Amino acid sequence: MTPILVDTGFLVALYNRREPQHRRCVETYRDLEGRFVTCEACIAEALHLLNHESAAVEGLLSSIQKEALEVPFRLSDQVDKVLDLMRKYRDTPANFADACLIQMAEDLGTGDILTLDGDFKHYRWRRNRSFNLLISLD
Repeated sequence: MTPILVDTGFLVALYNRREPQHRRCVETYRDLEGRFVTCEACIAEALHLLNHESAAVEGLLSSIQKEALEVPFRLSDQVDKVLDLMRKYRDTPANFADACLIQMAEDLGTGDILTLDGDFKHYRWRRNRSFNLLISLD
């Protein structure tokens, strides 16, 4: 089964009922079948943004515990590549979590992504492949 990358903003909207995109993210998540994967950078960002929403924090961490959301990325194995991506996209800019997701696309061979970040329209994986945004940003 092809992995589906999951970005910070999507996680925040998925687990926080107060987020404007919550319903749309829940519906999209329910309609997809796949192996949902992310990186610790996205988890850390999402937990920071969900700081005062204890049910949302518990929901996110529970999804990892139940293996509904996997975290297969190891920064120590990819730090040079992540740094190169951050340099490459300095003008966009690609933050640390974005660079990790771009590298995950390379490693896992997928550009399918759940994100609310329009920068993924500009990022490329495997040199020239566009990301397939699984939720409309319009």
